[in-house]
Formats: sequence, structure tokens, C-alpha cells
Amino acid sequence: MSLWKIMMPQKIQLLAVLVFGAAVMLIENQIQRLDESRAKLERTIYKREAAEMERRVSEDLPPLAREDDTVIIYNRVPKTASTSFTNVAYDLCKKNQFHVLHINISRNNPVLSLQDQIRFVKNVTSWKEKKPGFYHGHLAYLDFSKYGAKENPLYINVVRDPLERLVSYYYFLRSGDNYRPGLRRRKQGDKQTFDECVSLGGSDCKPEKLWMQVPFFCGHVSECWNVGSRWALEQAKYNLMNQYLLVGVTEELEDFIMILEAALPRFFKGATQLYRTGNKSHLRKTNEKRPLTKGTIAKLRQSDVWKVENEFYEFALEYFHFVRAHAVRKKDGELFILAQSFFYEKIHPKVN
Repeated sequence: MSLWKIMMPQKIQLLAVLVFGAAVMLIENQIQRLDESRAKLERTIYKREAAEMERRVSEDLPPLAREDDTVIIYNRVPKTASTSFTNVAYDLCKKNQFHVLHINISRNNPVLSLQDQIRFVKNVTSWKEKKPGFYHGHLAYLDFSKYGAKENPLYINVVRDPLERLVSYYYFLRSGDNYRPGLRRRKQGDKQTFDECVSLGGSDCKPEKLWMQVPFFCGHVSECWNVGSRWALEQAKYNLMNQYLLVGVTEELEDFIMILEAALPRFFKGATQLYRTGNKSHLRKTNEKRPLTKGTIAKLRQSDVWKVENEFYEFALEYFHFVRAHAVRKKDGELFILAQSFFYEKIHPKVN
């Protein structure tokens, strides 16, 4: 045993050990804090370098790739709450400094002639005075690259339960809505209910009338408009996944707007709050819409057309839920956008 331990009382030895241990822990804690501070400083430096590099890269991009030249096309499907959403865009365009343009198509035909397809692509890509631009209208999907465009616009859309959409459209043609109550509709005065129409085999409620969302996403190909086509269904799914930035659902429109605001603040900054607190949530509500009987629902769901349209809707719904799950979190019943989860590091060569 060492002379130091023999001469020092046991209590003092214990106290010395405790003091030594506390000193070691304090030093380790300081080292950890220094490591954390260094890591934080490195992240800050990396972020600044990344921002500088992104700025330099953006200066070298072709015009269509720059943020202020962005074009969004919302080829809206009828009766999917599209009026509510587009009016949010109209309310934001002056504040956020972008242009909103309605595509007014003769006879509401969503398929353009070949010459009009070329004109439309040329207009959208070369009309610099109207960029950034938000175009909306009842137009089938159009692949800009097919016509030689170097940059495709950003497509967005909203879909709805196919049977709910058809019922809403049926009553809209007969009783209008609260958006333009004085406007006389094509079937104004017809008091026949949707249930009665189905039981009598009427033309406005036949299963073929369900064929709407699949062809809108499929596009300007003849097979897209063959009612019940499985090829059209698969093409619509492909376009939704690969050609659309985001596709929401009518039943969860606020979530769709929230994600758009996070992804494209250049256009949609303030959209979520505007939708929540403004008068845009139910801007166009169909009048005198009546609930369906179980028999009517069962009869329409037996049709092959409903099965194909519903498969597309379920596919879009699942895909939207996947996007939402990776974009937002729910806290106390409210959804919140997730913060950025990546940053750049080890960037070389170093920026002076």
C-alpha cells in the first residue's frame, strides 16, 4: 500500500475520489458541448455553402427551370371542389406575384384538336409575360415533351369518389349551386332524383357517365376515352405517378393545399390559412343534392366502369396518403408540415 493512502484518512480519500470523478465528468461534458458546437457550426457552414452553390447553379439554368418561370397546370376534373381551390389561387396571385389564367374550352370538350394542342404548348412555354403562371381548366392531360418542349409544366389535380362526383354533377345540372345561383343550367327544372333516374335507366345516370377521372389523367389518346378501358386505367396511373407533382382528394382538400404550400411557397404561401379562415372551403356547393339508396349504390357498383374508375380513385387516394405521411405530422388533432430533413455537407471545392 502506498504511503499516500496510509497517511490520508479514509473519508478524505473518498472525497478526493468523488472530486476527481466530478472533475472528469465536467471535462467530458465540456468536450461533448464543444463537439456539438463544432457540429452545429459545420452544419451552418455547409448550409451557407450549399445556398451559395444553389444560387450559382440557378444562374446557369435555362429560363424554364428558374422559379419565376414556373408554370403550373391544374387540369381540373368537374365537380371535385376545383372552384374552391382555384379561387384560393386567385386570392393569392397579387400578393405572391404570379398569374392565374383560365383555359376556356369551346363546348367544354377536354380533348383539343392537334393544332390546338400545338398552339397551347407554344403559348404556355413561350408566354414570358405570364410567368410564373397558374393555368386551370377542364382539359385532359397533355404531354408537353411530345411537342418538343424542353421543359414540362408542373401538373397538379384533385380527384373525388367517382359515385359522389357523378351524383354531384347530376344535381348540379338540375338545380345549380350557390356560386352563381342566377345562372340557368342545362337540366333546370328537371325534378327527377338520381335514384329514380337509375331505376328508369336514364341516360344521365348510366354507368358510362362515371367515366371521367381516368380519361382526364390518361390524356389525348383515343383509347383513353373508350369507356372502361383497362389500358386507359394503367396509363392514368402512370401519369399520376410520373407526370403530376401532386394529386389530392376532394375529401381532404385542406391537406392537399397545405402540402402544396410547403412544396411551392412561391405560389401558395398563405394558402392554408386563407382556406381555413376565409370563405373558400365550400365555395361551390350543389343545391338540392339527395342521398342515394343502398339499392342504387349497389346497382352502380356492379358495373365494370365503376370498378375501373373506383380502382383509379383508390390508387390516387393511397398515393396521396403516402405523400402526406412523409410531409406532415399530426399533433393535438392538427396537421403540421415537417421541417427540412436533409442538408449538404463535405462540399468541394470550397467557396472562397
